[in-house]
Amino acid sequence: MFASFSKKLLSAIAKVGKRGILTEEVIDETIREIRIALLEADVALSVVKTFVSDIKQKLTGQKVISSITPEQTIIKIVHDELVNLLGSDPAASDGHQKRNEIMRSRVLLMVGLQGTGKTTTTAKLANLLKMKQNRKVLMVSLDTYRPAAIEQLQKLAKANGIDFFDDIEIGKDTPQTIAMKAARVTGYDTVIYDTAGRLHIDERLMTEVVEIKEIIRPDAILLVVDSMMGQDAVNTAKYFNEAMGLTGLILTRVDGDAKGGAALSVKSVTGCPIKYICVGEKIDDIEQFYPDRIASRILDKGDVMGLIEKAMDIGTMAEVQNVPVGKGFDLNGMEQYLNQLEKIGGISGFLKFIPGIGKIKENLAAANVSEKTIARQLAIIRSMTKHERKAPDILNASRRRRIAAGSGQQVADVNRLVNQFKQVKTMMLRFPDGLPGMKFGGRM
Repeated sequence: MFASFSKKLLSAIAKVGKRGILTEEVIDETIREIRIALLEADVALSVVKTFVSDIKQKLTGQKVISSITPEQTIIKIVHDELVNLLGSDPAASDGHQKRNEIMRSRVLLMVGLQGTGKTTTTAKLANLLKMKQNRKVLMVSLDTYRPAAIEQLQKLAKANGIDFFDDIEIGKDTPQTIAMKAARVTGYDTVIYDTAGRLHIDERLMTEVVEIKEIIRPDAILLVVDSMMGQDAVNTAKYFNEAMGLTGLILTRVDGDAKGGAALSVKSVTGCPIKYICVGEKIDDIEQFYPDRIASRILDKGDVMGLIEKAMDIGTMAEVQNVPVGKGFDLNGMEQYLNQLEKIGGISGFLKFIPGIGKIKENLAAANVSEKTIARQLAIIRSMTKHERKAPDILNASRRRRIAAGSGQQVADVNRLVNQFKQVKTMMLRFPDGLPGMKFGGRM
């Protein structure tokens, strides 16, 4: 979502490195380019003015420490301001812990306009609470205007082992009566109510959701907004927040080509923080929103902690612990690594966590590295015999031709995989305890 904004922001900051000193002229030029990057990202004008003013104030008279460069000084200040802009809570002793309040809520109310992915997001959040908190969750659909929405949530519940409230009489029950019946249900840690949406905000919609709020008395009210809506998403959040007092927002379609203006503006304009973001179509493509981590990604500093959490969530770190390293590493181990990389989200899903990756993305594209690369490499390995996987050195020309034909690839692709395997094994022998600087271990 922040790709274009990130590129322009980093370009503006990089020019400081070429100048080598923080003069007033350099600061003004950098601030001007940062302002342009924010405006082109569709950030609210009032937010842009405050953001650049705060940065300029902190940069003016700033003494550059001898151990760091002017560029690093600006990056540190911009990072801190981005964290504030995205929604840090300075009153919280532990911002991460405070954001887990949704995890502890018993009754959740989902609101939003039609077409924002609210029903799917309801299921994603329910699944997240079930998997991460081991909670027994009940999902309730209050969209009596679109029977297809009720059916959609019911199917999502069944597919993911989540309970669904089915005591609904289509054509007779109103959203309010369904809410009253569901509110009497016991035996669940969390109940999530999915309300009906409209194509636009109207008095009828707001009256209905306010009445539902009074009936179920939710611990949290979450507005689902489409990040592609830009400033319209911010205006929607402002309206809902004034009408019923939101607890937080969930941004959907973050994996799309949205400019990022909604995420960068919403906290400052509405005072309502982003709690979760949806990064794909799969049921587990939802993650908690950490402003400091997003700021690091924007500034191309990666998110190692996010990568570790992602790996732990899907069991990646536990599974690769049994893979032999060094001399014992073979193509079976290579297959396991590729499988885990695919689970993390493929190459793009992995790279977004890695510091400095923005500088080499073009080189990766030129090298024809894409999402299909992993699938092709797995197909090649799976076309080998058990003996060939254990002893890659026996892969002569005739064997490689057979493997290429069996996997639907070219012999050149087989050669490339074998060469990559040798490089990985060589690196393992050179750094048996992991790559330098990677404290969490080389197995990642």
